Amino acid sequence: MGDILLNWGTGVVLWLQSFSSVPLDAFFRAVTFLGEEQFYLILLPLIFWCLDKGAGARLAFLFLFSAYANNGLKEIFHAPRPFQFDPRVREIGKATGYGFPSGHAQGTGVVWGYLATRWRKGWVWALAIVLPLLVALSRVYLGVHFPHDVIGGLLAAVLLILIYNWLLPAAEARIGDLPLGAKLALVTVIPLILLFLHPAEDTATPMGAFLGMGVGFTLEGEFVGFSVDGPWWKRVLRFLLGLAVTFALYLGLKEIFPPGLPFRLLRYGLIGLWGGFFAPWLFVKTALAEGSA
Repeated sequence: MGDILLNWGTGVVLWLQSFSSVPLDAFFRAVTFLGEEQFYLILLPLIFWCLDKGAGARLAFLFLFSAYANNGLKEIFHAPRPFQFDPRVREIGKATGYGFPSGHAQGTGVVWGYLATRWRKGWVWALAIVLPLLVALSRVYLGVHFPHDVIGGLLAAVLLILIYNWLLPAAEARIGDLPLGAKLALVTVIPLILLFLHPAEDTATPMGAFLGMGVGFTLEGEFVGFSVDGPWWKRVLRFLLGLAVTFALYLGLKEIFPPGLPFRLLRYGLIGLWGGFFAPWLFVKTALAEGSA
């Protein structure tokens, strides 16, 4: 049954690639960027710093747990990618590791699907349908995923959103009553336990960011309390300032730190701490945002 599915999927990939051209290759490479790590380094801070603080923080936790879960599922299924299974498939895009489920499809589905359930706007629901499907199609066209990989990723995204929205109100009520020390312990212990259960560099990335953001969001709520409100030019300036430091850390720490799980954890933890606490603190100090704490 497995070979039947892989052979069928290979046929779909080869059919899509029969339409290949330089402009089409460039288009789908651009589309697939919407599911890349660098894109989320832009989008998630934009939401948290400038649009909707609550949605940004909740989305960050969901997205990072989704990335962790996706890596775990890949390790369970050990599924090949199309270019590994059949040499006729062109590897137009770059991908490593196992194929099922698609991380790009799952991540895009989680992000836009959650925002649609949070903001409940027609145009957001349209994006939540169109963008994940486009990203999923791009992964198949680029030869890095079978159709069942992206379908699995999209279904996993829907399931995670449903569970998250179901559990979130009760969890927030319980956590909100905890003292500061307990909150900090919680957001530190949870990602470390998850990393202990699946110790790998691919899981150190989301768990490092989870730890840094969790500590950052907690400290920000206690000591800063910044508001996303304000004139558009202040929002633009805070976004550009925050993003410049984010990518300086993202690129600079990669050059400074040696490879290995502990340093990857530290690198993404520092990036998360910047985005969750130090950036909002700086925005308030520079009068780019109002603070209430």
